[in-house]
Amino acid sequence: MSLLLGIDIGTSGLKTVLYHSETGKALGEASREYDLSFPVPKGVEQDPDDWWLAACETVREVLDRTQTYPRLVEAVGVGGQGWSCLPVDASGKPLRPAMLWLDRRAEEERRWLEEEFGHERLFETTGNRIDPAYTTPKMLWVKQHEPYVYKTARYWTTSEGYVVSLLTGRQTLSLSSGYGYYFFDMAKGEYVEALAEKMSIDLDTMPPLRRAFEIAGEVTEVAAKSTGLHPGTPVVAGGLDAACAALGAGVVDCGQTQDQGGTAAGMSIYMDRPLAHRDLILGWHVAPHSWLLQGGTVSGGAGLKWFRDTFGASPDLADVYAKADAYELLSREAAEAEPGAGGVIFLPYMAGERSPIWDTDARGAFFGLTFATKRPQLVRAVMEGTAFALQHNLETARDAGAKVDVLFAVGGAARSDVWCQIKADVTGQPIRVPSASDGTALGAAILAGVGADVFQDVKEGVRQMVRFDRAFDPQPENHGRYQELFEIYRGLYDRLKDSMHAVSRFARKE
Repeated sequence: MSLLLGIDIGTSGLKTVLYHSETGKALGEASREYDLSFPVPKGVEQDPDDWWLAACETVREVLDRTQTYPRLVEAVGVGGQGWSCLPVDASGKPLRPAMLWLDRRAEEERRWLEEEFGHERLFETTGNRIDPAYTTPKMLWVKQHEPYVYKTARYWTTSEGYVVSLLTGRQTLSLSSGYGYYFFDMAKGEYVEALAEKMSIDLDTMPPLRRAFEIAGEVTEVAAKSTGLHPGTPVVAGGLDAACAALGAGVVDCGQTQDQGGTAAGMSIYMDRPLAHRDLILGWHVAPHSWLLQGGTVSGGAGLKWFRDTFGASPDLADVYAKADAYELLSREAAEAEPGAGGVIFLPYMAGERSPIWDTDARGAFFGLTFATKRPQLVRAVMEGTAFALQHNLETARDAGAKVDVLFAVGGAARSDVWCQIKADVTGQPIRVPSASDGTALGAAILAGVGADVFQDVKEGVRQMVRFDRAFDPQPENHGRYQELFEIYRGLYDRLKDSMHAVSRFARKE
């Protein structure tokens, strides 16, 4: 019996899952939440030691709960949140908190990159637009505002790179995380020395690039004492959480698309060539010789959490809110409202917005409220707003020539039948839901299996470990209604953009 361990470093928490390699069954899992900090306007940070502490605690808990002898764990894989920027010293110790994907403070550095290089030059190389959320502008921000940290940094690492380094004592950067750097050649999968030099970035401070399923190292004696793992257990390089989640959803062929329903929401379309679009995100897949054309909104599960935390529990469900899953309870409410939420449309731009509008100062909104609007309609509108954002990204990808046949849904939102049906109806695409809702941990475990030769390749790993237990087909009548509403949704941003920016400027004065 082969056991594989997958670790998912999320934005709001970390989850560790132990899998049976022959069935894909999750034998045990554990999770820990941690906090975000907001030190400056548009700045969002996290203590990387929280990642490591959560990893150690959850690995130990899973091994203890399943009574697993550590030697039985064949290998470990790690998936982590993207665009995290973390400088560490020669011993691997963090020099400052990690700047997260939500961090958009590096506007001045974005402008410098645009003026110095131009969008066209960097886009041709990297396949991505110039935006402050990417990793390079954050590195340059540290150089400008924290010069001592910049000079002291021995390596610039990522969330999964940091945890892998503490497990193995070795620094690596997964190819799937290379998309955050504007000196990364997307087609070739390598650093571009000339670009890095002109950006005053020393490539010696960048970890060596590795394929996601490549063995990065083995669990050290020190890490074994902290985690309970057996010393010498192989650890693969791992990768970007969205790419691991795509693998965990079974996305290994053209036309297959992962619908990510975590704290943020997004989509990842499998491609056998690096097809780019200026309004989307392009990165390497964790599967070999393939790429993912990605798009995302900042408000996935975070939108529902905001609604729950801000407006409290429904009076009818207050007695169970403290015990039950928030997705389940809010889904019950959303099911009470008709498709279209009575004409209420939610703009999910709760922390600015990513693709395809890329607007730091975009703001969320409920549109279409009347005295007749009820709470279930508001909950459903939040779900529908995320689905409209997904459709906006899918339409943009199709404009670039991408093919979309079926959506594979993973993440917390995939547990909601109501939300899955909404997405099928809005997009007009069938949705299939794997039995393992945490695609990132499963994808990381599959990579571990490939690295340890449990599987010949990722496709064999998917055949062995990915199972589907629910399916949702679009309902033509609802799809027609949503097409009409989607056109209204698309027009609202254009009409409200100037007002959103004015409100943002006003808020910064406070």
